[in-house]
Amino acid sequence: MRSLDWVVLLLSIVFIVFYGLWRSRGSNTVNKYLLAGKTMPWYAMALSIMATQASAITFISGTAQAYVDGMRFVQMYFGLPLAMVILSATAVPLFHRSGVYTAYEFLERRFDAKTRALVSAIFLLQRGLACGVALYAPAIVLTAILGIPDRATTLLMGSLVLLYTVAGGIQAVTWTDFQQMLIMFAGVFISLGMAIALLPGDTTVMDAFALAGAAGRLNPVVLSFNWQDEFNIWTGLLGGMFLALAYFGTDQSQVQRYLTGKSIAQSRLSLLFNAVAKVPMQFLILLTGAMVFVFYSFEKPPIVFNPIELQRLESQPGHADLTRRYDAAYAERRAAASRYVKTKDEAALTDYRAANFRMENIRKETGTADTNYIFLSFVTRYLPVGVVGLIMAAIFAAAMSTISAEVNSLATVSMVDIYRRYIKRDATDEHYLFASRAFTTFWCTYAIVTAQLGAGPVSLIVMVNKIGSYFYGGMLGVFALAFFFPRVHGTAAFIGVLAGEAAILGASQLTQVSFLWYNVIGALVVIGTGLLVSVLPAQRESSGPTSYGL
Repeated sequence: MRSLDWVVLLLSIVFIVFYGLWRSRGSNTVNKYLLAGKTMPWYAMALSIMATQASAITFISGTAQAYVDGMRFVQMYFGLPLAMVILSATAVPLFHRSGVYTAYEFLERRFDAKTRALVSAIFLLQRGLACGVALYAPAIVLTAILGIPDRATTLLMGSLVLLYTVAGGIQAVTWTDFQQMLIMFAGVFISLGMAIALLPGDTTVMDAFALAGAAGRLNPVVLSFNWQDEFNIWTGLLGGMFLALAYFGTDQSQVQRYLTGKSIAQSRLSLLFNAVAKVPMQFLILLTGAMVFVFYSFEKPPIVFNPIELQRLESQPGHADLTRRYDAAYAERRAAASRYVKTKDEAALTDYRAANFRMENIRKETGTADTNYIFLSFVTRYLPVGVVGLIMAAIFAAAMSTISAEVNSLATVSMVDIYRRYIKRDATDEHYLFASRAFTTFWCTYAIVTAQLGAGPVSLIVMVNKIGSYFYGGMLGVFALAFFFPRVHGTAAFIGVLAGEAAILGASQLTQVSFLWYNVIGALVVIGTGLLVSVLPAQRESSGPTSYGL
């Protein structure tokens, strides 16, 4: 990066941190620290909800996912709009009226303490694992650009997030998310615009779409059904809907966003905004990756995008032959692409597809999965000065928003559902405020230490969703029992969660079904087991201290 890029990046980071500290004013009670005193308007919650999900992983790995596998990943979000409507009608009013700090506090009021403790522990486990992965994403940036050790980058990012998150709690997190999401929107539009603008002058947008389609990159809808296929319309509509219901309806990192709302109506609006905006945003991010792929049809891509792995490859004996064959296949692909642009000949697309197939097979021979480096390589090599800094600022903003939200929610559950419930039950508000800040510090430190889990060849955006899918089915199932089945009691719900998690583990180890189906399997097993245990004569009991249902 050049000087102007560094100036843009550093100013953006400094602004975010100081804005968060400024917004920290007044967070001097537990209610204000954890729920912002229920004063948040819908637009702040809406962008905070989106920013919490749209992490740096979305930028880095989402675009690269389209580069290597096409746009079919967007289908994972097709069930999200319906999930948001369902949650607006169910979870939002129930959580608001119950007056809880966490979603899991609601479970004790509906069922019992052991169910609350179990689901709280599941959340802490899965969100703790994902938190480190999300923090690792921006570490790839500086490692790829400057060769700075990723451990140093994660320490820097985690420390910056720690400053305003510990000071201001959810209020600082939400308002910084709002600003960070605006930066991310700018980054998405600029990235897509630059990917198209850098195409050869005689290449139209329709030409780019044709080339991307010929290579299988312009495939946002796959109609064929396959249990083992991670991304098709059926997996997205059903499995994706269950994943969205679980994530936005049971994950404290999202529930806490709309618990801060001024009213039920404001919280509903925040979810409905995401119902409308999330799929188009993800579509544009993936389209950017597809256009970057087309750009590299006219500009030779490296055989390996990870610079460290490229150096390793260059030292191996067979490198020269591999490079010769790769260069020849690329020359054929570029010639076919240029011929199509000039003649619109379908035969040119056939040649283009065949040459691309050879290039992909040669890349596989390197034994290197470098998906997470593709977009960053394009940005730093080809975008103009200043724009690079803005894209990097968007990536860092995305990372900081996600980490701050996750750390804040982990601290909230640790304090409310564990510490205040089981360790120190009758302390002062000042004590619990101090404990909340202490847990925030702990979880931010934990994220820094565990960030190295993100290192590896797996696509980060797929990794995060897989981690969640191992746990979300059980969480969704128990909340479905709480909302819709008033006769189900606490022991039945507890056993149901254990059975659901066992079913998910079994499905992952004994079958080849896509991870999105884990959410469906887990939820249905929890509901079925809970209903079955509740009707057993020896297990009949009251539904709990308070019955909350629809």
